[in-house]
Amino acid sequence: MKEKELIDTVNRIRVLAQNGLVYSTNEYDTERYEELLEISNRIAAGLSGHSLSEISACFSLEKDYVTPKVDVRAVVFNNENEILLVQEKADGCWSLPGGWADVGYSPCEVAVKEVKEETGLDVEPLRLLAVHDKKCHNHPPALHYAYKIFILCRIMGGEFNEVFDIQGKGFFRQDNLPPLSLERVVKEQIDLMFEYKKAPAKDAVVD
Repeated sequence: MKEKELIDTVNRIRVLAQNGLVYSTNEYDTERYEELLEISNRIAAGLSGHSLSEISACFSLEKDYVTPKVDVRAVVFNNENEILLVQEKADGCWSLPGGWADVGYSPCEVAVKEVKEETGLDVEPLRLLAVHDKKCHNHPPALHYAYKIFILCRIMGGEFNEVFDIQGKGFFRQDNLPPLSLERVVKEQIDLMFEYKKAPAKDAVVD
């Protein structure tokens, strides 16, 4: 089994254990779900290189049914048909502006907020381009199960600024992309965004 498939399996075991703990009605089931949760955390620690305590803290027990995390990415082009990317301080590589969805914000509001915070630009959301299940694309193995939402936006104003978690920002041609932060975005997704630039009527894609 490949590492990515193994991590997906471990994540599935963890979710089943957490959901079981939410709905279990007797001590017999609870003990076994807790044991499954402990096993999944130990495997995840071994695969990731993090300590068991770090893994356990990262995945604190959910009190309700476990669902995927949601990552929102803004897709912004300039008049030269170049795409906006930001350089992440976390790994020094580049991604579409965005991040985990915030409670209280719609997906479009998240896209607008993330672009403003990460670049200083003011944008207007135009349309949904894609909803990807992260495991279906060429991202490296990840502990969190996530959906990725890509939203096309139009520049309305603002100017580049400096922020603490972004090293750089700029617009790039499809044939001259910098090293991508593969945890956040892969080249096939960037290429798909350029397809929408060339064919604005193309239907949104959903995994």
